[in-house]
Amino acid sequence: MKEPIRGQYAPASLSSVYLPKQNSEATVLLPESGGSTQAGEQRDTADIPDTKHFSNTEEGPRVLSSHNRFRYASVTPETDFNKLTQEHPWLLTERLVVKPDQLIKRRGKLGLVGVNLDLNGVKNWLKPRLNKEATVGKAKGILKNFLIEPFVPHKQEEEFYVCIYATREGDYVLFHHEGGVDVGDVDAKAQKLLIRVDEKMDEDQVKKALLTKVPNDKRAVLASFIVGLFNMYEELFFTYLEINPLVVTKDGVYVLDMAAKIDATADYICKAKWGDVEFPPPFGREAYAEEAYIADLDAKSGASLKLTLLNPRGRIWTMVAGGGASVVYSDTICDLGGVEELANYGEYSGAPSEQQTYDYAKTILSLMTREKHRDGKVLIIGGSIANFTNVAATFKGIVRAIKDYQEPLKEHEVTIFVRRGGPNYQEGLRVMGEVGKTTGIPIHVFGTETHMTAIVGMALGHRPIPVQPPVAAHTANFLLNSSATSTPTSRRKEAAPVQKAKVEGFPAKKVKTGTSAAKSTVLFTKQTKAMVWGMQTRAVQGMLDFDYVCSRDEPSVSALIYPFTGDHKQKFYWGHKEILIHESYNGIPEAHTRKIIKAAEEKGITIIGPATVGGIKPGCFKIGNTGGMLDNILASKLYRSGSVAYVSRSGGMSNELNNIISRTTDGVFEGVAIGGDRYPGSVFTDHVLRYQDTPGVKMIVVLGEIGGTEEYKICEAIKQGRVTKPVVCWCIGTCATMFSSEVQFGHAGACANQASETAVAKNKALKEAGAFVPKSFDELGDVIKNVYDDLVAKGVIQPAEEVPPPTVPMDYSWARGLGLIRKPASFMTSICDERGQELLYAGMPITEVFKTEMGLGGTLGLLWFQRRLPRYACQFIEMCLMVTADHGPAVSGAHNTIVCARAGKDLISSLTSGLLTIGDRFGGALDAAAKQFSKAFDSGMLPMEFVNKMKKDGKLIMGIGHRVKSINNPDMRVQILKDFVKQNFPSCQLLDYALEVEKITTSKKPNLILNVDGFIGVAFVDLLRTCGGFTRDEADEFVDVGALNGIFVLGRSMGFIGHYLDQKRLKQGLYRHPWDDISYVLPEHMSM
Repeated sequence: MKEPIRGQYAPASLSSVYLPKQNSEATVLLPESGGSTQAGEQRDTADIPDTKHFSNTEEGPRVLSSHNRFRYASVTPETDFNKLTQEHPWLLTERLVVKPDQLIKRRGKLGLVGVNLDLNGVKNWLKPRLNKEATVGKAKGILKNFLIEPFVPHKQEEEFYVCIYATREGDYVLFHHEGGVDVGDVDAKAQKLLIRVDEKMDEDQVKKALLTKVPNDKRAVLASFIVGLFNMYEELFFTYLEINPLVVTKDGVYVLDMAAKIDATADYICKAKWGDVEFPPPFGREAYAEEAYIADLDAKSGASLKLTLLNPRGRIWTMVAGGGASVVYSDTICDLGGVEELANYGEYSGAPSEQQTYDYAKTILSLMTREKHRDGKVLIIGGSIANFTNVAATFKGIVRAIKDYQEPLKEHEVTIFVRRGGPNYQEGLRVMGEVGKTTGIPIHVFGTETHMTAIVGMALGHRPIPVQPPVAAHTANFLLNSSATSTPTSRRKEAAPVQKAKVEGFPAKKVKTGTSAAKSTVLFTKQTKAMVWGMQTRAVQGMLDFDYVCSRDEPSVSALIYPFTGDHKQKFYWGHKEILIHESYNGIPEAHTRKIIKAAEEKGITIIGPATVGGIKPGCFKIGNTGGMLDNILASKLYRSGSVAYVSRSGGMSNELNNIISRTTDGVFEGVAIGGDRYPGSVFTDHVLRYQDTPGVKMIVVLGEIGGTEEYKICEAIKQGRVTKPVVCWCIGTCATMFSSEVQFGHAGACANQASETAVAKNKALKEAGAFVPKSFDELGDVIKNVYDDLVAKGVIQPAEEVPPPTVPMDYSWARGLGLIRKPASFMTSICDERGQELLYAGMPITEVFKTEMGLGGTLGLLWFQRRLPRYACQFIEMCLMVTADHGPAVSGAHNTIVCARAGKDLISSLTSGLLTIGDRFGGALDAAAKQFSKAFDSGMLPMEFVNKMKKDGKLIMGIGHRVKSINNPDMRVQILKDFVKQNFPSCQLLDYALEVEKITTSKKPNLILNVDGFIGVAFVDLLRTCGGFTRDEADEFVDVGALNGIFVLGRSMGFIGHYLDQKRLKQGLYRHPWDDISYVLPEHMSM
């Protein structure tokens, strides 16, 4: 969720609400100014730059004249008050209010609101405050943005308070008849009205539930206003909207101050109405260009890239993969005393490309090498075990950045600590270790054998650095078959004895709207089937590999649903065999999610997500990329059932839980990642209660996080005896209370709006309720092991004997990525590379191609000759294209194109028919002329000797002769090119030789001139030989392979396309050649 800055940037719309009559919906207009912040960001604060005025008439509230709209003036340290009063003359005539506009709450209580002042009073009020440091809570910052607004005279009893905010079950409307600075605890005081999902509000509801203490003469206008406000709130996808005070006088309704939050995932719906909304950092934290750069990368990428600078002078920097993992690393740094030195918070996740990771990494490295620290600096490159991100690819991007910054990194005494797991992580760790050796930068590399946050203790000096870290057991070789034979499915043993699953609970029945159907206790069995939406072939193959090692009788994927193709089959692997499968999100707006949840509850359906990888039941079923690739499935023993069930918000952290649980217990029974959005389809207690009622589950692990109150329901369930199995629980985000300014973490729901939603408060409550709560995430594995060992000792758990799973061949692409196999490439290319973030032409980024203004000629030079040609050469190429573009409709190529076009053929067919006529006799003489003249010149043959030899051999001199043009009627195309070459080429020996030949041939016949083909051919040889970019052999090779004819083909294609379009535009019919223009020459004995 994103919250816009109030004030001049995004006066969040209330002052544009127009309510023409009672019971009408609000029509909303937003200003053009405005902006954006990180996805998921929520902030509480202040202000709308306007005292919006509604008149009260018999027909209902009505907007007064337009001069009341958005009347505010912005003041910064650079403001010129003379210009300001010219732009806003009302500043000189009206009483004013002045206040800071920097996301500061409770400004009135802090003495930061000046009321009922004239302009001189405003200036005097600003003097001790403008551009001065102020302390608000823990945060210190400079006051540099202020608003001046018209003062609205009113009485205290005319002030009211109204607030609308979203919850899982619907939207609450709070109203209090006493608003203003001293409103106090509105949650306790205010009257509340819940408008459930899909319900509508009416004025009678408002009057009965909210306005009982309001004077009778104000009830109608307030009821109408609140209904319109709620309609606007829904239409524009607000999640929070607070007005305090809302003033109602005899003249109308005024909105004096407003705070709001909008759901950024609804941008595709509301963009036109929102405008360009800007989101500055909270008070106490400056906005940095690097943050905006990463935000721009994030917006252009399907991955997630986030960066928040906390203390640019700090010595501890992080580069963490995953939204949940990024919070855990920050928690651990703060727990170990590093909060004052923590420089940044951020994440990269969602499978960013090598180039995107490079851009992200170089930004971090640039920031951390700008200012030295007396103790040196540390960079923590961490993450959980990835589900689908190619670790090798992302690490290669980081390695590129480290190489680019190796000298500054050594100068600033940077030590790097790396811990990662996931697809191809072995290769990623290898290249990371290699770059440490080659650059001399201290880089300590660890894999999944090391606890996720152990490197934090190493980096901060709290634990020793292993000299030689243990090698992970699940290397790529673990997956390779030991023999050429495979084990048939019918002969394979089950990894662990699994009873045929019996679905507990009741099947969903049709129920009345508004009521909930009973949900099944068991979500997944060995008979569970899935239909996969979209062409997610990698995820499907991962599910099938999981099915195979779990000894399922048949695949869990029954179909791929892909609406953009016809009905067909897609090929996948089932163990060693190929099979066919029939082929017939983060970013869901919260309002839509709540409707889905309501519909699911009515039908008794459990939803996992949105914003998650899903869930897994070892030995039975897994959703999509959950559990990662096959090596992690095997290493975490997810091919057979264990005794521990878990539920997590984070998808990436769920894979880390798989790893921790497999190393400390007999493994996972079931795991679900519910998703990081504010309103996941199912909540913690949905799954905790399922696990409580599932006999195979002996203990439960919950990984909660900052934000929301769902963890308190677990506390209540434990206290009430509803949950009796041991629960190990830890809420991440404990660092949030240590930061001086607010930080929005990776998940949309990871934001505490009140003290009870902090991770610290929830961990305390869980421990008091009887859950097993570690001191930090670092100790989570130890607590899980202690609880498990105790259950084993008591006989509650009887660990099953391990049975090795069947082997599965490694995918070719994976094995190649790990460097286990090699294969020569099918194609080679040296002119273009589209794999990175930016297209490269012969190594030059496309942005540079445009910046240098090399034009079409320069682009052709890059793609044809792999050279950046001199400017005159680029111009010559473009001139050649221009003069060869067309030569009328009578030439054979144009004629063919026209005939084909008139036969009703398409552009490509018509163009091809024209191009096929190009050869030695039409247009294709460039190469032949270049070769003939070059050979004669290079052999030392005199022009006359060359002419006589060609005549003696009975051969035509290519490039000599024209049907129309002659020495007396010269071809101006040749003349133009000749003038340019003579003026710009450093040497034109071959052209001079050809012109001497022309003198000899035209003396014999006037039309035996050097034609345009011949001229371009010989001049291009001069260009290649003398421009300084080619050796003699390279220049000759380009002539030999036919590059010069390409000039004519490319140029004349423009003309052929022109003829095609011309015939279509003129609507010419089928062409038939007239009989009288054909000589019919038949054998005499056949003619009459």
